[in-house]
Amino acid sequence: MLDTTQVLVIGAGPVGLTLAIDLGRRGFKVVLIERNEQPLHRPKMERCNARSMEIFRRMGLAQRIRAASRFRDIPMDIYLITQWAHPPLLHLQYPSITEYRRRIAACRDGSLPLEPYQIISQYTLEPLLKSIAEQVPGVTVHSGCELVDFSQDADGVTAQAVDRHGQAQRFRADYMVGCDGGVSTVRKRLGIQLEGQGRLARQNQIFFRSRELFDAIPVGKGRHYYFLPDTTLVVQDDMQHFMVNTTTDIGDDAEQFLRQRIKLPVDIDVLNVSGWNMNLLVAERYGEGRIFMAGDAVHLVIPNGGLGMNTGIGDATDLSWKLAATLSGWGGPGLLASYEQERRPIGMFNRDCSGRATAGVQSWMKACGPHITEDSPQGAANRAEVAKLAAVGQPITHEMNGVELGYRYMGSPLIFDEPGDTERQFIAYRPSTSPGSRLPHMWLSDGSPIQDRIGDGYTLLCLGAQATDMHDAEPLGRAMASIGAPFSVLALDEPALRAVYEYDYILLRPDMHIAWRGDSLSVDADTMAARITGHPGNGGGG
Repeated sequence: MLDTTQVLVIGAGPVGLTLAIDLGRRGFKVVLIERNEQPLHRPKMERCNARSMEIFRRMGLAQRIRAASRFRDIPMDIYLITQWAHPPLLHLQYPSITEYRRRIAACRDGSLPLEPYQIISQYTLEPLLKSIAEQVPGVTVHSGCELVDFSQDADGVTAQAVDRHGQAQRFRADYMVGCDGGVSTVRKRLGIQLEGQGRLARQNQIFFRSRELFDAIPVGKGRHYYFLPDTTLVVQDDMQHFMVNTTTDIGDDAEQFLRQRIKLPVDIDVLNVSGWNMNLLVAERYGEGRIFMAGDAVHLVIPNGGLGMNTGIGDATDLSWKLAATLSGWGGPGLLASYEQERRPIGMFNRDCSGRATAGVQSWMKACGPHITEDSPQGAANRAEVAKLAAVGQPITHEMNGVELGYRYMGSPLIFDEPGDTERQFIAYRPSTSPGSRLPHMWLSDGSPIQDRIGDGYTLLCLGAQATDMHDAEPLGRAMASIGAPFSVLALDEPALRAVYEYDYILLRPDMHIAWRGDSLSVDADTMAARITGHPGNGGGG
């Protein structure tokens, strides 16, 4: 029997589930297959960054994700510790979700996101997204179903899989997307190589439960505790599960290893011991023909900076609207081709930023000497040296706001690029409406966020008193209608927005990235409509 669908998604991790849910809510048929029968109760990611939460808000999922986590009023603080009797060598203070919300509510300059981050462990997020996907009309989830082979032709993709009972399954789809992780079957079958640095180091990991540990920690509440010289403790979303990563051999007794480092009289229940490799790799291509890939299938980064899954969520939302446009018939041949052109440079930059964050951590870790924990002159001197290095190197991991919020699709064929600034944002986020950027969050005068006023199609923002004459937008509206693309005009007499956004007109894509900006609609409407929808004949200036 051949199961037919519009999009076949391989892999039900957060990226594959996000893609399936978004396509389903747009009205498309999706089949998602996952080789595991149930989501694994293992720690991987544990933070949805602010941009991912903005995306989830537009999908109607943000509050459900927040409700699944207990991490709300706990600060995101970071501690470097040698022993509990010593003051922390470094204490980095970062706001709790509740405090961050207060700051966002008071912000009027576009420098903060609409949504704060959310601490939620992948083993919590995955089952939640899976339950949501199973309720979306048009989305079918097959768990315990493993892809074994596939082929494609001019009209679609045929895939073979095996279910949990060993029975063969066949699927036919217009498009297939591999969201099947770092060991991606899709990528390997396509013969696409990974570029960069692989297996840089081996980390050993312990996942354990403790009802008493979080309350017993004497130095203060936070998210990361670095036990010098070699162990990192990461608090999970219920404050009763913890992940430890270390370069040191754990040995045969993981509980004893933990007790030697934590040194607190608390309960410890070891749930899993495993290992993982540190990689900085990006696929040489993000797909072939009617087959695409997203998430860890195309980029593998070190967790420092939290750029793994969150980059994958960006992949999913970029690919989703382009698949939807193409399946609807209004997306031009250049639309899906732009997925790799836009997302691969982001993947490469985020890979390199992950490397920079890791180098910042390693700068002080490498300086830890044999006397680092001792109450001795040598120990005190080594701690002072490490503290000085950590004050510079450690914040990089936790403060890459420019990477999270300021990424731009520079050089995209769908964007009206402007000459000038080509520097990618790294630490500080500078709100910008440069073409290719995410629209900065701003509050309207009625207290609502502008993001909530923007629909799933293209939107022309008309700002300022002179830009609220809707007649100027009529040629573009006709050009978009001739293509069949969804288009609306949002006219706002909001001086605060105009001051931050700097232009009278801003044209937004369905993903709320900026395609064009200007103070007059002087660009030929047909040229503009063709370019932003991926159709031929999109030459012309900005």
